[in-house]
Amino acid sequence: MYNREFTPERITELKQNEIFVFGSNLAGMHGGGAARLAYVRFGALWGQGVGLQGRSYAIPTMQGGVETIKPYVDEFIRFAQTRPDLKFYVTQIGCGIAGFKVKEIAPLFLAAIDVENVILPQAFVESVSPH
Repeated sequence: MYNREFTPERITELKQNEIFVFGSNLAGMHGGGAARLAYVRFGALWGQGVGLQGRSYAIPTMQGGVETIKPYVDEFIRFAQTRPDLKFYVTQIGCGIAGFKVKEIAPLFLAAIDVENVILPQAFVESVSPH
């Protein structure tokens, strides 16, 4: 059961141990949306489309359907479990420029519900929680 805070709608600063999780493209061209914010404010590296970089973590969302995103989300969740010293704020990846709906992306994060250091958007949690 998810019983912690939700990712804020707007993140403008992070504490030392906090990581901004954003949707990217495989080429790491962080030109718009949350990817641009990650590049400008949180150390995302131009040309790196996957994984931890600075105080951000990139999950590719622009390479095809939801099934192409799932392996990267699974990899992220496994990584977060190995880093309990960090708190990961997941944005609504894939729901902006990539064009997916919350109900398509949220189920990919079901395994993160019980990972205490992964903070999810409220819309993702509500989408996968029984009503």
